[in-house]
Formats: sequence, structure tokens, C-alpha cells
Amino acid sequence: MTAPALAITSLTKSFDRPVVNALDLTVRAGEFYALLGPNGAGKTTILRMVAGLLRPDAGKIEIFGINTLQDPIAAKRIVAWVSDEPMVYDRLTPLEYLEFVAGLWQIDATAARTKADELIDWLGLRPHANELCGGFSKGMMQKVALAGALVHDPKLIILDEPLTGLDAGSARQVKDVLLGKVRDGITVIMTTHILEVAERMAERIGVITNGKLIAEGTLAELRTRIGRESSLEDIFLDLVAQGSAAA
Repeated sequence: MTAPALAITSLTKSFDRPVVNALDLTVRAGEFYALLGPNGAGKTTILRMVAGLLRPDAGKIEIFGINTLQDPIAAKRIVAWVSDEPMVYDRLTPLEYLEFVAGLWQIDATAARTKADELIDWLGLRPHANELCGGFSKGMMQKVALAGALVHDPKLIILDEPLTGLDAGSARQVKDVLLGKVRDGITVIMTTHILEVAERMAERIGVITNGKLIAEGTLAELRTRIGRESSLEDIFLDLVAQGSAAA
């Protein structure tokens, strides 16, 4: 049996209060999974722990069967992380940045250049490939950051609000790239406040409130849960209200 892309067991994290509360979550290999929740629900904290950027207080995270605490380097080699605030070196061009990132992953220089060219073309960055990133818009920076995250061919792509602040054209390019990766068998986990995006793109949707998974399933399964044909926005608001009332 193929190991799930992500298996979270009893994951817990507190700061001044509990943020993630004994969370169990499984994402299948090769699916597009949207993680939704109101502000402060714990979504970003969960993804940062999965990406190895934050250490959990308790619990276990496995990525394709690799325990992220026991073998963090092996886990990070197959994961890409893209935050809502792209971090790209202003004084590098997109091509230089991608070759730099490839070097960090110890990718052969010739292979790195081929991969960089492919990503530049795929994300529509070719006209700006040799311009310094410091002059780019947020949308352009986000595409460069996404390209950098994909340069080592990850098996799991984790994105935290990747479409925030993007214009319609840039958002379409990013969505097309992500759906293409899923068609190639890559797993994508994404948080978004743009519920129409989750409704159109995700195979399964998880709803988080107060650090707990309160509902999960396909859009049809979530509609069945609330007992009526509704948009994802209505379903989400109903589920969050139910979760808050039960807390």
C-alpha cells in the first residue's frame, strides 16, 4: 500500500494559548487538498510544522512514511514550501535565483539550468528572466518563489495563501501550474481564503477551527453533512459556526 503523502497524528502546538490541538490529518498521495479555516484557526502553524519550520510540542508528522522529527533532512528533500510573503533575493534575476536554489539542493549545474528554463517558461517569466527581482510586483515575486520551491522536483507542495495579492493573470498561471503538478502525481496542500479557488481546485477539503479538524471531505460530502445544496462559502460558514458553538 502506498504511504499517504502526509499523516499527522495528535499534533499539538501552543504559544500563549493552544494553537493546534491534538490534530489528526491524512492527505493522500497525488491529491489536491485545501485546508480552510478562519483567521487564527491554526492553518499556517500546521503547515509550518509540516514543512519543518516549526517544532511541534507533541505528536507525529510523516511525509510519505518519513518521520519529520527523526529524519528532517530526508523529509525536506521531498517537500516544497511557499508562503504568502515571497522571500526572493532582490539582487538576483529569476534565472540566477533558481540556479542558486538548485545549488543548495546540490543539483547538477546543467540539470539545474534546464529545470530553471522550464519553470521560467511555465510561469510566464521569460520576458523578465534576466531582470533583478527587486523591481518585481508581488505577483511576479510569488511566481519566482514558486519556481524556486519546485526546482528540486518535490513530491509534496505546501502553499500558504499563494494567490493573495495576485492579479487575475498571475493567479491563473499559478493555478494552472499547480493543477499540472497534481496531474503528474504530485500532492498539493493549500490554505486559501478564496473559497471559490478551493471549490474549483481541491479534491478534498478540510475545515479547521481552534486547531482542530471539524470537517473533511469532498464538496459533495460536505454538502451532505450540512444537509443542503450550497456553495462552499455557505458550507464553510455553517461548519465554522457549528465548530465555535461546540468549542
